[in-house]
Amino acid sequence: MADHVCVEELTTEEAKMYRNLARQFTENLILPVRQQIDDDKDHTKIVAPLLKGLLKDFGFAKMMLEEGAPVLQMTNACPMLEEMARGDSGIAVVFACTGWCLMPIWYDPYKRPDLLKEFAPLYEQAEIPLGCFAMTEPEGGCDIENPKLEGRKIHTRARLDGDEWIINGSKQWPTNSGESCLYCTVCTTDPELGDEGIALIYVPYPIKGVSLSKWENKAGMTADSNCTIYYDDVRVPKRYRAAGPGDDAHLLHQNLVVGSIGSAAMSVGTSQNILEIVTDYATKRVVAGKPIKEHSVNACALADMVIGIETARTYTLNVAYMLDRPETYGPRWSSEMLSKARIAKLYAADVSIMVANKAMEMMASFGYTRDANVEKHWRDNKIMQLWLGGAQLGRLDIARHFCDLQIL
Repeated sequence: MADHVCVEELTTEEAKMYRNLARQFTENLILPVRQQIDDDKDHTKIVAPLLKGLLKDFGFAKMMLEEGAPVLQMTNACPMLEEMARGDSGIAVVFACTGWCLMPIWYDPYKRPDLLKEFAPLYEQAEIPLGCFAMTEPEGGCDIENPKLEGRKIHTRARLDGDEWIINGSKQWPTNSGESCLYCTVCTTDPELGDEGIALIYVPYPIKGVSLSKWENKAGMTADSNCTIYYDDVRVPKRYRAAGPGDDAHLLHQNLVVGSIGSAAMSVGTSQNILEIVTDYATKRVVAGKPIKEHSVNACALADMVIGIETARTYTLNVAYMLDRPETYGPRWSSEMLSKARIAKLYAADVSIMVANKAMEMMASFGYTRDANVEKHWRDNKIMQLWLGGAQLGRLDIARHFCDLQIL
């Protein structure tokens, strides 16, 4: 199996087209209002128009569900997410997770055109066509994201009653919760069955038995809504299960890979924008008769930022390229793919924290003001380091594959 990809192969003309489209959206619609996003607590004034423009008016939601439409490859999705996150990573993650919800029935060999066609009207009729991948639970935190636990810590139960699934349980923190028209819900039919019991079941909303808490009050990432979802004898058709015993475990692990790569791309985007901001500041700010970027201490700090961003971007695209070619690099849900996706996610998130810190130190008090926009990325970046099991679980996944780690 090949381990590395030539950098020249990673950026196609198609990828450049998607990047340019996302850049236009970001420059024209996100950047002019991004300082107001944190103040839009109920998402009605700024966030809703942005999301409607992105998903409905631009037609991205329709593209996801249009019959016969090709799957958006990760090597094309990464530049889009990077560009959106340059403006606001919350908007980027809302967009990404709408697609993430559909991923289990989007990729071959488990593609479900019947369900994609059935769910299309939900998205067409919704004012803002959002989807939610409901995974994390209040009881176990990141246990569900740990493949070694084989789904045995999933508390949300699905019981088959004739031609319907009956779902009971709760989910906490999923992106787009409380605003979505469709929830891909991670359940278990029996925790004792391990991976064979994992079930990914789609729940359209509104539906009897689903209730929602208020949104979490967060330090940043405010365009993304997060609440607790309660399932109380929720009934959906049997056909709404993504695949079946064992196969749904593959799809869950595949989504962990996809989510990690997407997170890495968004971290690169926030880092890139911070670099742009601090470079402009360091060019205009004069100390001792010359721009501060000409002082060696600051030049070296800028260089460290560039090194981190360029290496994070290249490695993320490398892993995305592998994901897009399972015929060459193996199943999208393999431990190898998960470990490499975790590397991309952890490294890019760490770089984003480093870049924000160095930029704020260089810009001093001005870097701490909202007008500079660095502090917004600083607040938003942290949650990208924490989600999908956090830095510790990610490192365990990496060590399990590369070092034959046995620890759960």
